[in-house]
Amino acid sequence: MNFNAISIPGDLVFLGVAAVTVVGALLVCMLPNIIHSAVALLFSLMGVAGIYLFLSADFLAATQMLVYVGGITMLMLFAVFLSHRISQARISNPSRFQLPAAVVCFALFGALSLVIVTTPFPVKDAKFMPTTADIGELLLTKYLLPFEIASVLLLAALVGAALISRPSRRNPVSGTEDGQ
Repeated sequence: MNFNAISIPGDLVFLGVAAVTVVGALLVCMLPNIIHSAVALLFSLMGVAGIYLFLSADFLAATQMLVYVGGITMLMLFAVFLSHRISQARISNPSRFQLPAAVVCFALFGALSLVIVTTPFPVKDAKFMPTTADIGELLLTKYLLPFEIASVLLLAALVGAALISRPSRRNPVSGTEDGQ
């Protein structure tokens, strides 16, 4: 991207997507309300998916939208909404060391900005090439066994998590837990 002449619509869209990502990430850290932070996280993760599209990584962008935006963020929102008496909880988050943290962050931002501006990055005219078909073919041919092993492992972890999180029930007659 040439910062001297930002006139190409693609560059402007990229800067907009990058701004949404960064502002969303900052709001996640700074907003006091957990619901507002989760919505800001939603926008930040959608911005990351947009950046993946600019990198011609369509599979990663779709996965980002399905797994993180659609799954993880909604799971966090449901967990907050379904938590009992979340409004009465008094969680203390002391705001100490804000000034030193801000100094370190601005110094790091300045150093990274200097590196970005002074480094001659080689730019090639690349054409958008879908990668989803290639990834699907590799998953169903060369990497079929590791893919299935990962699927069985995730299923076992899901069943184990369901068993661990299940509340124990007491038998009113004997006073022991069920299943013993």
